[in-house]
Amino acid sequence: MSDILQKIVATKHEEVAAAKKRVPLATIRQDAESRVLTRDFEGALRAKIAKGQAAVIAEVKKASPSKGVLRAGFEPADIAQSYAEGDGQVSAACLSVLTDRQYFQGSVDYLKQARASCQLPVLRKDFLVDEWQVYESRAMGADAILLIAACLDDAQMAGFEAIARALDMAVLVEVHDAAELERALRLRTPLVGVNNRNLKTFEVSLQTTLTLQKDVPAGRLLITESGVSTRADVQLLRAAGVQAFLVGEAFMRAEEPGLALAELFA
Repeated sequence: MSDILQKIVATKHEEVAAAKKRVPLATIRQDAESRVLTRDFEGALRAKIAKGQAAVIAEVKKASPSKGVLRAGFEPADIAQSYAEGDGQVSAACLSVLTDRQYFQGSVDYLKQARASCQLPVLRKDFLVDEWQVYESRAMGADAILLIAACLDDAQMAGFEAIARALDMAVLVEVHDAAELERALRLRTPLVGVNNRNLKTFEVSLQTTLTLQKDVPAGRLLITESGVSTRADVQLLRAAGVQAFLVGEAFMRAEEPGLALAELFA
C-alpha cells in the first residue's frame, strides 16, 4: 500500500471508530435495511452501451489531495442535474460522489443533494475499510459502493460485497495492476474499475487499462478510471473496446460539467 493510501486508511479507521460510538453498527444496519429503493447502477451503464454510447460515471468532486480545490462554487445538485442532462444527446449514465471529508473535501450531504436532484444511480466514492461504512452507504442513499483492492484483503472484499448485495447495492471493485485484478475477479461483481494512476508515483497512464483489458473476462464490465481528459484519450480507449469510463476532474473545472461531458464523449 502506498504512503498516501496508508495515511487515508488510518484516518478512515479513526473516523469509523468515532462514528460507531455515535451510531452503533446495529442501528446503522437497521437504517440501511429499511431503505429499499435502489437505482440500477449496472443497468444504467449497460443501457448506454446498448445504445452505442460510452457509459460515463461522472464524478462530483470538489477537491483532491494533489490538485487542491477543483471547483470553488461547488453545488452538488446543480452539477448532478448538468450531468444528467448533458447536451440532450450525450449525458452521464451514473454519478460518483466523493464523501471523504479530510482529503477530498467531500461530504455525505453532497451525495444526498446530488441524488435528490436527478434520477441517476449514485456511487459512493470513499475509502471503505469497515462493514459499518457499507451499511452507512445505503443509509445515506448510495446505489453502489467502491471497494479498493489496494486497501482491502480478500476476506474484507468478499464480506463487504456480500453486505452490499444483500442491500441491493452494486459494487465497483477498483484495481491498479494485474495482481489486484486477479483478486478482484474472485468477487461476483461484474464491475471492474482499472485506475490508471500509479499509487506509488501518482503518474497516470492509459496503458494500464489497455494492458489489463485482455485479462478481464467477457461478462465483466471494465471501467477505466483517471487520466481521461481529451477526445484523443476517449478515441484511443473506445477503439480498443473500452466502453465505460469514470471521469471527474476533466469536468469539474468547466462552467457546465454536463456540456463538457457531452463534448468529450461526442
